[in-house]
Formats: sequence, structure tokens, C-alpha cells
Amino acid sequence: MADPVSWLLIEKGWEVVDASGAGLGKVDEVLGDHETDIWDGLTVDGDYVAAERVGEIVEGRITLKA
Repeated sequence: MADPVSWLLIEKGWEVVDASGAGLGKVDEVLGDHETDIWDGLTVDGDYVAAERVGEIVEGRITLKA
């Protein structure tokens, strides 16, 4: 199993899955302020996903909470 990473490392194209592992799409954009380390969320295939909905971030994959 991969080690969790910071939101600052998320890149466009990373896979996004729900809590059961079903694919939801790919990251379009990471929304936040890198200088102040305040993360708002992401867009996944054009849809906004709030940072509060993210459960785990590992390199290349983001898992949302149930």
C-alpha cells in the first residue's frame, strides 16, 4: 500500500475513486493556495469536489470519504 501524500503533490490526471474504489474520473484542477497551505478542493471531470470530501491521497490516486 502506498504512503499518503500532501494535497500539494496532487497533479492533473490523477485517478479519483469513491470509498468503495469505484472510479469517478480524473483530476482536472487543484484548487487552493500553495503559499498559505489552504486547500479548497479539486475539479474532477469538470465537477467540484470539496477538500472535506477527500479521505486519502496517495501518489496518483485520491479516495473520497463514504
